[in-house]
Amino acid sequence: MMTWIFKVRDLLRTRGGSKISVASIVYIIYIAHKQRLPTMSTTVSIRLPEDIAELLDRIARETERSRSFHVQKAVIAYLEEFADAQVALDRLRNKDDKVITAGDMRKVLGL
Repeated sequence: MMTWIFKVRDLLRTRGGSKISVASIVYIIYIAHKQRLPTMSTTVSIRLPEDIAELLDRIARETERSRSFHVQKAVIAYLEEFADAQVALDRLRNKDDKVITAGDMRKVLGL
């Protein structure tokens, strides 16, 4: 399931773009891993504006899921976007990073 990450990493290395941060790759693998395996949960307390809390309550009722479920999904989505942005910034800052065409990427991924 995670083989695409390793294919992308290997492609970046063969094209001279090995400057992608190890932290970024590890973080992406961590998020993907956490989504698949159940783990112990930790309580986190947050404050929300009243209108957002009401919207969250309405969505929870309509979907018959807990507020906690929806907050967890929102945090995961945010963290994934943050990781993607971090990878993009790392690549942007690397002046030695070569461009990979969409065609080359599709070949490596077998698409």
